[in-house]
Amino acid sequence: MRYLGNKTKLLSFIESVIEKYHIEGDLFADLFAGSGAVGDYFKDRYQVAANDYMGYSAVLCKAKLWNRQTPQFLRFRRVYQTDPFSWLNDRVYEPQDNFFILQNYTPRADRMYLTEENAVKIDGMRLDIEELYRGEVLQEREYAFLLASLLESVLKVSNTSGTYQAYFKFWEQRSRKPFVLEPLEMNWVDQPVERLADNRIYNEDANALARRITGDIAYIDPPYTTTQYTNSYHLLETIARYDYPEIFGKTGRRVNREFSGYSNRQQAILEFEDLFRQLDFEHVLVSYSNQSIVSLQELVRLAELFAVDHRVYVETYDYREYATNNLSYKGTEEHLKEALIYFRKDRSINKSPLNYSGSKDVVLPRLFRQLPKHVGVFVDAMGGAFNVGANVCATKKVVYNEYNPYVYGIVEMLVNTSGEETIRQVDELVEHYGLHKKEKEAYLRLRDDYNKNKLPLYLFTLQIYAFQNMIRFNQAQQMNTPVGNNEWNEGTRERIRNFRVKAPMCELMCGRYEELAERLEEFPPDTVFYFDPPYFITNAEYNDGKRGLEGWDAAKEMALLQFLLRLHEKGYYFMLSNVLEHNGKEHHVLKEWVEAHGFRVTEIGTTGIKYPRSEVVITNYDTNEREKLLGKNTVAGQSKGRGISGSLSKGGPADSRRRGSADLSGKQDPAGSE
Repeated sequence: MRYLGNKTKLLSFIESVIEKYHIEGDLFADLFAGSGAVGDYFKDRYQVAANDYMGYSAVLCKAKLWNRQTPQFLRFRRVYQTDPFSWLNDRVYEPQDNFFILQNYTPRADRMYLTEENAVKIDGMRLDIEELYRGEVLQEREYAFLLASLLESVLKVSNTSGTYQAYFKFWEQRSRKPFVLEPLEMNWVDQPVERLADNRIYNEDANALARRITGDIAYIDPPYTTTQYTNSYHLLETIARYDYPEIFGKTGRRVNREFSGYSNRQQAILEFEDLFRQLDFEHVLVSYSNQSIVSLQELVRLAELFAVDHRVYVETYDYREYATNNLSYKGTEEHLKEALIYFRKDRSINKSPLNYSGSKDVVLPRLFRQLPKHVGVFVDAMGGAFNVGANVCATKKVVYNEYNPYVYGIVEMLVNTSGEETIRQVDELVEHYGLHKKEKEAYLRLRDDYNKNKLPLYLFTLQIYAFQNMIRFNQAQQMNTPVGNNEWNEGTRERIRNFRVKAPMCELMCGRYEELAERLEEFPPDTVFYFDPPYFITNAEYNDGKRGLEGWDAAKEMALLQFLLRLHEKGYYFMLSNVLEHNGKEHHVLKEWVEAHGFRVTEIGTTGIKYPRSEVVITNYDTNEREKLLGKNTVAGQSKGRGISGSLSKGGPADSRRRGSADLSGKQDPAGSE
């Protein structure tokens, strides 16, 4: 199949890289599937999830991934006593006013993509295929195979150089041949493959999909250049959908179409950043070409932020001779043709060693799905135990801010002291004081000594043994939490060893979040501010104002909302964790505030053991709104739906002249007899 970026020649190369790095797993996701060649190649070894934002690609992938060979079309044969290819090729089609391809992509519309004779057959067959499916003569996977065969056959008689951005002004020899519907070329699998029925095909933005699916191996082959596939293959898209779109211009492109950020020089690296951050796959393979608008070095540096131990490997393919030589990304790339970048995704959540009320460790994966596409600087404005900021892969740095000086001191110690050194110091303290589980006298001796000198190491050790790990002070600023039922154990040691800040740089600040207002000009436009305040409608002890520190009241809640509006007005992104309903109470003011300003609310789950609550995150952006994130990179008026919702009434081929439409969502069950 003539197709931009087709990986047919590189399939054995991809396979060799998988073998070299002992990449194993059950689910293989091809997130930019295109012609479906990669998933087709691996469909007998993995369960495959294939995705592409182009509708015709979804059709090709369904045909290849839901069939191990050309279907037998048993129902069709019983009804028509022949196979559908012979039946359709023998049909005599007459021009119709509602033949969209005939009326818009032939000399009838002063365009020379197809001859009129071939267009009549293409239109007629397209509608017949739709009617056969609606009439239940075809199963879903058979319907996809016939439609994919039609698309591939159209390419063989198109009067173009391979894409549909332009057509020849003369009739090229191939285009003058009579149109014949031929079976789709694909990888035949001789033995039955049970998992074919489990293969999933999606038709949406890959970055949005990455927020919802998980698996073992993710293969990424986005557009390399500024060429937009929605322009290059608009005719195939229209044949696949047959949705009678509004078209424009000399080439008859679709008005409502979605452009890929990967083909935008300014946005491509941000798209990669978002995808790497959101992928929930252990192994990640990225195809690279020296035609790419993102340099190899830049792509590898970005991948290192998200890779286990920052290890990224590059394997190159030379068209002149087959080779898989490991390449240092610090070298030049002038002679590269194709390469595969491989890394294991760091999916770990490194829980803070500090047990602290309100920690977000259990909901971090869902919280991080709400991050914007680009996070240059991340400000954890009410950092607490530093669970959130420490686990964010910001490309520049993370800023931790905490107004409680005692908590700040512990976090500063944990960040700036090696894990093994912290463990050694705690071991010495435990031994010196003779600390044990429920050992009250030893605990009180340590608590008395801490209240005299306020050393962070002492407080950290105290909270390990304290009642419910609480850090509580009286009005005289004396730590007064009684001994609890906890002890220094290997689990806490392991958390200390694993705790690290994932961003390249970390800045620690001790102060009120309001003090950030004095520094706003220092923060670049790509800063994301995250706030996790005490929840106004809950009753946690740490925000009641009776523990030696200020409480959280209505005035403070309103001041925070005003501060968020200031950030919004200055163009910064913000994220606010909060609770809208709890134990029969509603946060009326917050609900009204969100509605008044059009902010987005997303449920992220339940947190808290002693005080369980259903939490939300409020943002002043929408990760799914491409118009906002990509500016003018999306054509105005684009439909929000990715599938086609219209349908045809059931009927036989004789009733095939009404409008057709294809469901491209990939949600139907392809299982059935062959």
